Amino acid sequence: MSPTMSTSDVDSAGHLDATFGAAGPPAIPPVAAVPPADRPTAQSRLSEPARFAVVLTVLVVATPLVLAMAVSLGAVRLPLGEVWSSVLGHTIGPVAGRHPTPGVDDEIIWQVRVPRVLLAFVVGAGLSVAGAALQAVVRNPLADPYVLGVSSGASLAAVAVLTLGGAGGVGWLSSLGVAGAAFAGGMLTLAAVLLLGRRDGRVDPYRLLLAGVALGYLLTAGTSYLQLRVSSNQLAHLLFWLLGMVSGADWHKLGLPAATVAAATGWLILRGRALNALLLGDDVAASAGVAVSALRTELLVIAALLTGTVIAVAGGVQFVGLIAPHAVRLLVGGDHRRLLPLAALLGGDFLVAADLAARTVTEPLELPLTIVTAAAGVPFFLVLLRRGGLGGAR
Repeated sequence: MSPTMSTSDVDSAGHLDATFGAAGPPAIPPVAAVPPADRPTAQSRLSEPARFAVVLTVLVVATPLVLAMAVSLGAVRLPLGEVWSSVLGHTIGPVAGRHPTPGVDDEIIWQVRVPRVLLAFVVGAGLSVAGAALQAVVRNPLADPYVLGVSSGASLAAVAVLTLGGAGGVGWLSSLGVAGAAFAGGMLTLAAVLLLGRRDGRVDPYRLLLAGVALGYLLTAGTSYLQLRVSSNQLAHLLFWLLGMVSGADWHKLGLPAATVAAATGWLILRGRALNALLLGDDVAASAGVAVSALRTELLVIAALLTGTVIAVAGGVQFVGLIAPHAVRLLVGGDHRRLLPLAALLGGDFLVAADLAARTVTEPLELPLTIVTAAAGVPFFLVLLRRGGLGGAR
């Protein structure tokens, strides 16, 4: 039986035919699923634009509160009033009626915590947007920024710099730096996946998926081999980086990732109608005037650019790109013009909260981000799977 798309997805694609089983193997489920008729949902009570407005309002209001709370809490607890006073003082000047924040506290707030919190938000937003784009590319709800091996390539290159950068024959690696090597490794991996994932001159989503998984295993094996060559002290640092961290954040590391995530998200929102059509299958999308192969390549490059950029500054943070798009899709449907901005906000807030938990739950020990995101994300994913929210057969 061919899977079907939800009414909102069909409407957003230009009132196209809702069935696309002939366009691809039925083993790959659609991203959005039709809720059972006998189960009342919030989506059945509110129109899609109304749901979008409600969720957007909640996230816009919650985001500055989450950011302020993350800056306030930590090894040194700072009142929210001091946080706002310091931030406003550095951005718009001293605020009337507020005393300047003491020197040490101001240093902690503005030079340490604000860059860290903002970087966590940018990384979470970038991974969420990349995950949503990849789920549309391969029409598979299990796709995330790590499924194509980009993260494995970035991790291998970064670990090579950390372990081999000073070695005689490969000393040139140290000139790249960890961030540069991670980005280059991610892009080279994408090029290999695109080459292996083509059939008859076109990008095939299923070959692409298999090529990414296979290369990911190979590159992970290379990373594991390099870890065996280092001392125990170096190994602890490598493992921490591979599991994600934003503890080294500063203002210099924030500009490029923030600009990349903002530009890529905006571009993908403008391409939202084409992404909606892509979910209906290649034949239906082509009949709607979409250059399917070119669009798929474009989306892959953007997703890899996002993934490589954030991995370069934060390491291998996982689960965000899988969980955030699904959560938003359950609330507002699969229209990418609404899905992408909400996924960016939710993913950013989620990773900020995860980083706060990572540095406070086991204080003074700080946890890698993936431990926290997995602890929160996997139960959510299993509940979603239990309820049938992943679009599979019920």
